[in-house]
Amino acid sequence: MRLSLKYKGLARGWTGRLRELSPAKLAVKHEQVLVTIVSTLLLMVDEYRRLTPMYFLDRLLLYLAVPLVFIIFLQKKSPAAYGFSWGRWRTGLVLTAGGMLLMAPVILYLALEVPAMQAYYQNSRTWWAAGEIFLDLIGWEFFFRGWILFSYAKKYGPDALWLQAVPFALAHIGKPELETLSTIFGGFAFGWIAWRTRSFIYPLAVHWFIATLLTAAASGLLGF
Repeated sequence: MRLSLKYKGLARGWTGRLRELSPAKLAVKHEQVLVTIVSTLLLMVDEYRRLTPMYFLDRLLLYLAVPLVFIIFLQKKSPAAYGFSWGRWRTGLVLTAGGMLLMAPVILYLALEVPAMQAYYQNSRTWWAAGEIFLDLIGWEFFFRGWILFSYAKKYGPDALWLQAVPFALAHIGKPELETLSTIFGGFAFGWIAWRTRSFIYPLAVHWFIATLLTAAASGLLGF
């Protein structure tokens, strides 16, 4: 009888441990570890594989759809907890307008006066590029300024602003040197906007404006 009770206790103990190892439990208990591993793998897949005929569809899949599946079905949380909402929209509008005004002259100078930037971004002769840039960046921004930032913030607080900026900067390797060197600070700035507004939408708007203006100016669409 005592042996039977002992084995039943052991069985219950092992059952409990196995439940702790389920994907859903792991996603909650070790969230930052899993986000780090999964996000790194997604960046690698994006570098080495083409999953669809268009690069921006790949990025929608890898950087928007996969994190949302992770959040909703594994963590069983609302995407709003990771910045997928309008957040503090009044603050967001002010910071977005300020960011655009601040960056416009810098971007125009880079596009028109720095040969490496001009050569890299001189790849469009139509304004359709603005739509493609938006579809490219919406997943990109949610990935860094939504999923990674707010996940890390739960454990590391404001240090998450720098932590999410590191993979963001590394993902720019291969672009013009000046741009890549600046992205650790740019990534922090985008993260700060998301942190203040509790939303990835406003850094997305600023990033889209910067990328679109840079491409348009370098491609001669502004008539300069």
